[in-house]
Amino acid sequence: MDFEIKYKDARGRVGTLKTPHGIIKTPALMPVIHPGKQTLPVSDYGAEVVITNAYLIYKNEDLREKALTEGVHKLIDFPGPIVTDSGSFQLSEYGDVQVSNREIVKFQEKIGTDIGTSLDIPTPPSVKRERAERELVITLKRAQEALEVREELMLNSVVQGSTYPDLRSECAQKLGKMDFQVHPIGAVVPLMESYRYQELVEVVMSSVTHLPDSRPRHLMGAGHPMIFALAVAMGCDLFDSAAYILYAEDDRLLMPHGTLKLENLYEMPCSCEVCTSYTPEELRQIDKEKRTELLAIHNLRVSFAEMRLIRQAIVEGSLWELVEQRCRAHPFLLEALRSLKNYSVDLEKYDPPYKKSAFFYTGPESLNRPEVYRHLERMKRIPFSKSVLLLPRSSKPYSERLYEVPQKFYSIGDVVENPLGDMQVTVVDVPFGIIPLELDQVYPLAQNESPDDYDEDSIKMVNGVLQEYLQGFSQIIVSEGVAETFGLTVNDEYIFPEPLKIMVNDHKRIKMIADYQFGTGAGEGLFNEEVKIVKSRKTGKIRHVYDGDELIATLRASDGVFVMAKEGARRLHRYLPYPKNRVVVNEDAEPFAREGKSIFAKFVINCDIDIHAKEEVLIVNEQDQLLAFGKSILNGREILDFNTGQAVKTRKGGL
Repeated sequence: MDFEIKYKDARGRVGTLKTPHGIIKTPALMPVIHPGKQTLPVSDYGAEVVITNAYLIYKNEDLREKALTEGVHKLIDFPGPIVTDSGSFQLSEYGDVQVSNREIVKFQEKIGTDIGTSLDIPTPPSVKRERAERELVITLKRAQEALEVREELMLNSVVQGSTYPDLRSECAQKLGKMDFQVHPIGAVVPLMESYRYQELVEVVMSSVTHLPDSRPRHLMGAGHPMIFALAVAMGCDLFDSAAYILYAEDDRLLMPHGTLKLENLYEMPCSCEVCTSYTPEELRQIDKEKRTELLAIHNLRVSFAEMRLIRQAIVEGSLWELVEQRCRAHPFLLEALRSLKNYSVDLEKYDPPYKKSAFFYTGPESLNRPEVYRHLERMKRIPFSKSVLLLPRSSKPYSERLYEVPQKFYSIGDVVENPLGDMQVTVVDVPFGIIPLELDQVYPLAQNESPDDYDEDSIKMVNGVLQEYLQGFSQIIVSEGVAETFGLTVNDEYIFPEPLKIMVNDHKRIKMIADYQFGTGAGEGLFNEEVKIVKSRKTGKIRHVYDGDELIATLRASDGVFVMAKEGARRLHRYLPYPKNRVVVNEDAEPFAREGKSIFAKFVINCDIDIHAKEEVLIVNEQDQLLAFGKSILNGREILDFNTGQAVKTRKGGL
């Protein structure tokens, strides 16, 4: 198995899967090829991998002989990777197939398929639990049998369990312990055809959360571009589509925002070669066979364009924005997106904390993104001051716009002494709720945009965050704007005993950023009061922190977090208890780590399970000796599960 992750966003990943006939770049769409009827050269329109039906080849004497003699690649005239289904679709449609599991697995290997499939039982949605359990037993038994039959064939094994999340999880967990290469999630087409997208979310999430991270997941039958972004964000890597031809036969055009009927079109909807060469009326006048071919080309172009757009969104870190846009195409898709808040804890662990793209608030659903959940959890790492002052939003970064604050203030509860000596100044804003001034340059607190007019959902959410946050302070002072906007109950007007000028202490800032980034107390562990802070001459922002002439850390300009130097790594290693923020390598990798070489997953024997991708990590040996430090490529779970590809990009060795 050779699957490697290159980029991540949400649970989505851009990766590469090596097969005997080439590399599949994921997420990938596999057009369905009928072995006896296909005439459209799908590779001309963007297909790098296809899927065809081994059972249809097996039961047709002419096709079978040609496939056995020349191979499936010549049979369907496609040189790249080919995935074959085993006949499970026919089993679900007609109730029986004339082949055994052992026979169809052996046949797929003989005809040279790249990735074959065991003959699972595709249990449809909403059947009685007894049937789902009974058929799941057969699926698992056949999966094990397929492994015993195959020799070198890469194998799919399909996650089943109907619409029972616990059965899906059980199936995924058991299949994950077997030696398969890819895991399709099956029997979901009826959910998509009936717009039961919320149930689809439950089926997918209950499956992917129990599958190995090191194996691609294939959402079977998901061929409409409207669903791709959501499914990728949930961790699906492969999709198959017969929709491009089936919709074309019905004079329908696929689009990322839904389906269009040719009969209703006044203008063509995109810039593909079909839409720019024909008017709707001209297409309506063309004979049926030619029209179907042209509409199929459009459907392929649109589908592959959407997949490219998704991969780009993952690379730049804007996948969630794309998901939110796409899910507004249908009310039930929006409902499904909202249900993902039930999986916030899981999604946050896979979502990288630092991205190239800013956070754009597109509506109340944005409040449920991993970035918001992560921020509120990391705020729990910040020690409380005695007093807090709540200020409204201003231009970012807030600390550069709030030196003087000419507005009215009110107290909440009693103010028994002058709060200025130990006061935390916090901005109240959407979507992150509470932003201490010391953190206002950290991603994504500075790199986000939301409308000036708050919607009711965001006001309610921020109000709930404030109620919990304010419990940690003995004295609370709030600006008039915050009190009015978020409905806070206040006392009489509070007058500061001296003019209020807000300045952020640099030492307090670097310690708070360290706590926020690495955990409570990390700021004290890294930076004592004698450290020297060096600022950029151009921007005036903190850039480096030294102890004498020894560089401890650099504050990265792009996202406002610390990048360790050697001394910083040493201090962090002394402060953080094992295995916090550590990646532990075996003896073979130890000399390479000391030389500053990148760490590959197969050499990792342990790590902090809570590591996120793109975080600063310490590289140690089994005795917890510090060897090097660097940036994680994967999260902790993935590092432990993968046996291929980079786990950590090392910055410095020789520690």
